[in-house]
Amino acid sequence: MDKKRLYVDFHVIQTVPPSCINRDDTGRPKTAVYGGVNRARVSSQCWKHAMREMFHDIFSDRNLGFRTKYAVELVADSLKKISPEISDEDATKKAIEALGNAGLKIKKSKDGKDVTDALFFISAVQAEKLAKLISDDENDKDDKDDKKDKKGKKDKNLQKVYVEALQSSPSIDIALFGRMLANNAELNVDASSQVAHSISTHAIQNEYDYFTAVDDCSPADNAGAGHLGTKEFNSATLYRYATVNAEELFKSIGSDTAEAVAGFAKAFICSMPTGSQNSYANRTFPDVVYVTIRKDQPVNLSGAFEKPVKSREGNVKPSADALFENAEKVYSDYCGNPEKSFVIGYDGVSGAEKVSLTELFEKLKEYMADEVK
Repeated sequence: MDKKRLYVDFHVIQTVPPSCINRDDTGRPKTAVYGGVNRARVSSQCWKHAMREMFHDIFSDRNLGFRTKYAVELVADSLKKISPEISDEDATKKAIEALGNAGLKIKKSKDGKDVTDALFFISAVQAEKLAKLISDDENDKDDKDDKKDKKGKKDKNLQKVYVEALQSSPSIDIALFGRMLANNAELNVDASSQVAHSISTHAIQNEYDYFTAVDDCSPADNAGAGHLGTKEFNSATLYRYATVNAEELFKSIGSDTAEAVAGFAKAFICSMPTGSQNSYANRTFPDVVYVTIRKDQPVNLSGAFEKPVKSREGNVKPSADALFENAEKVYSDYCGNPEKSFVIGYDGVSGAEKVSLTELFEKLKEYMADEVK
């Protein structure tokens, strides 16, 4: 029997004015060579972080997780809510034991706190489940009649029990973006979404902004600047792409899938990395959004821009024209038209329903609710 497949692809053309939203280790805007020319680039990690920040405006806190080294504190805090009589020291000790039994390595940080040796993605519900297991285990130990029998059984299955607590109830962001733990592969979660590095549809050349800062309290006869500096920036029309494997997402979070896909759509389309935002006020909405639903495989359409766009009348329209021209060619030559498609900001896309942003979220949610069960 064939495996059921359902992919939601997001294609976005978005113009960003002078900005430096994603820097490399030297402070320069990130770039990449594609099609033999230099392109502006925004890494997938950068944009996913912006999306996760927006998730807090879209989903409830109980549906989200924490990517943190301070999992011990999260579990200890949950334990103290269940057992208010427990001391901070004992709660921390029990949390360390529980996370250790689940396969995480705990060490002391420079400030003396107990932390995991690497960032760990844990949901609020998972932290609560661990705390509940700790509390139940303590109650078992207080039951003197059953102490001997239960202790042997508990010790034998301890690691399995705590691992299962961290395998169940993944938050929406864990299910979408995945989790990797080198120490214990059992806790790994395969990401049900993929986000590509955004690249400009055209060649770019970074520019330098020379700036000065005036000392407000300097003597009146001092004509010099209080500070001099330079900052590198660029402006670009970007092609952004992401995809969600709706069937894999359903396996992780079940009935929340339709809401998660609509929320992912909103965060991907509307979020913006915040690098140097105060200096450039560069936040924009996309110029064109094209969403396709496929039952074979996801299809990245970046090949539309392997030949860089060149225009003296702006890059948005020729970029959108190139995108849909390439889409028709790819569909005709390889994979056929998508099952369903929506478009914002462009007319005459074959088979695509033209919608507003609000309508897109509503229709995506409705479609997913009907298809993924």
